[in-house]
Amino acid sequence: MTAPNGRQAGATRDDTVAAVVRQWQAVRPELDTGPMEIIGRINRCAALLQQAEDAPLRRAGLSRPEFDLLGALRRTAHELTPGDLARETFSSGAAVTKRLKVLTERGLVERRGDTRDRRVAHVRLTEAGRDLVDGILPEQLAYETAVLSGMDPTRQDELAGLLGGLLGQLEGRLGALRG
Repeated sequence: MTAPNGRQAGATRDDTVAAVVRQWQAVRPELDTGPMEIIGRINRCAALLQQAEDAPLRRAGLSRPEFDLLGALRRTAHELTPGDLARETFSSGAAVTKRLKVLTERGLVERRGDTRDRRVAHVRLTEAGRDLVDGILPEQLAYETAVLSGMDPTRQDELAGLLGGLLGQLEGRLGALRG
């Protein structure tokens, strides 16, 4: 079946998104399901990768958002404010505050007040936090390497470029689309 945009929608693909697209085309053949084929696959891949990738985090007693905060502190290698962490991790300020409380109680981060503005806190990794991130990251990267091992390195580079272009476009325009 040809979609309104002229593509042979889902013709050579056999995955869950292709099945969904075929179902929509059966009941609404006039709709262009091309965007669904891309966004649906990105979302499905993200969900599947997240489920498996979180295993090392669960073993360490961390949630994905907690690890993201620890990772932001580790990769920037300096103190950050909760506001900085919210921007780095695409989280709300309230969510960051809640996660920092848990991580502080576990001894993975330390908070100190700003000498000029008592409303501002500065957060840094403790040695235990740094050791935890440094221990988990190689396991995460090994998992990601194994997941991608079935794809030719040239195709991996191509996919990374395409996704980078899409992400750059979304980061630049998403605010306008929401408005």
